[in-house]
Amino acid sequence: MIRFDNVALSYGPKAVLRNVDLAIPAGAHVALSGPSGCGKTTVLTLAAGLCRPAAGTVRVEAKKIAYAFQEHRLLPWRTAAENVNLVLGDTAATMPQALHWLDLLGMADGADLLPAALSGGMRQRVNLARALAYDGDLLLLDEPLKELDPSRRDSVLALLREHAAGRTLLMASHDREETEALAEQVLVYRDGQFLSL
Repeated sequence: MIRFDNVALSYGPKAVLRNVDLAIPAGAHVALSGPSGCGKTTVLTLAAGLCRPAAGTVRVEAKKIAYAFQEHRLLPWRTAAENVNLVLGDTAATMPQALHWLDLLGMADGADLLPAALSGGMRQRVNLARALAYDGDLLLLDEPLKELDPSRRDSVLALLREHAAGRTLLMASHDREETEALAEQVLVYRDGQFLSL
């Protein structure tokens, strides 16, 4: 469950969120939509506990939070497989599981490559593999298909949909195909709030 009550947050002089109220029940799949800079990523960051609101309260009830960031945030000195394995315990015993997630995302051939040797779409798939491998009961996705080739989108969407079943999903996306495939409800930014369509 995610609840925002009268949440406000500014970056310097720019007010990103103003008096935002949200109530997302456990198990719901919700997408945030709106123009760049309206606060979609900020809502996810607050839900993850990575920042605090300037005003209001954020309450999240989840045992584990898995987050696929919009920026890949891969460790540049670790291979694709090692980046995924970090969330699994970073041991030799957990490496087969990391390789399994990369394989599901079509990244088996790139498992031993460093991030600098991967394309943007490949780094995005490693980012998604890491979030899915973490197996959180709350899944946060920030523009999850942004850099993927069209040929990969359907299979990745199907995997995300399968993995999200029984979990709470909150995602930010500009992409209508993504939101229709993954979300039961779309909240659109309007006048400082995220409102139901």
